[in-house]
Formats: sequence, structure tokens, C-alpha cells
Amino acid sequence: MSNSNQFESESGMLSHKLQKISISVEDAIAACEGDTIALLALLRQLEFLHREIRDGVFQASLPQNRQALYALLREIEMEGGWPYIERMRLQGLLANMQEEDGG
Repeated sequence: MSNSNQFESESGMLSHKLQKISISVEDAIAACEGDTIALLALLRQLEFLHREIRDGVFQASLPQNRQALYALLREIEMEGGWPYIERMRLQGLLANMQEEDGG
């Protein structure tokens, strides 16, 4: 198998795995709908997984030369930037509650 075909095969498998993960997360969201504690647990798990990937295997796989670093930075720029999981600010949560209470 040529490198191109192998890359396309691996890329397709990754795409399929990512789609399965998305479906699983969407199913978990649906199962937790209306349950704030369960949704909070889901968010915490997703944040944990993000941190585990970022601090573990991602850092270990960072480029070792300028050309590879440039390719990575270009990929990040072209495909939407750095992945980030934003936390809701407590002040924002309280402001939302005040709006709902009409005050």
C-alpha cells in the first residue's frame, strides 16, 4: 500500500472514530437533558479527556523540527485554531439566573 493510500485509510478510520465519539456524546447529552448535575459531570469528563490528550500524547507528538512545526501551525490556522474548552464563569451563571428571575 502506498503512503498516500495508507494515509487516506488511516484518515478515514480516524474520521469514523471521531463520528462515533460525536454520536456517543450526543447520546449522553440527550440522556442528561434537564439534569444539571449529570450535564456538569459530562462537561467535567470532556474537560478531563481534553486535558489528558493535550498533556499526554499530544505534547509527546509535537514536532521536532521547524518544517514540521510550520506544518502544524498552518494546520491549526487553516482548520479553526487551537481547541479550547471554555468554562462558564460563575458571574455569568449568576447573571443568567438574575435575568430569569426578572431582576
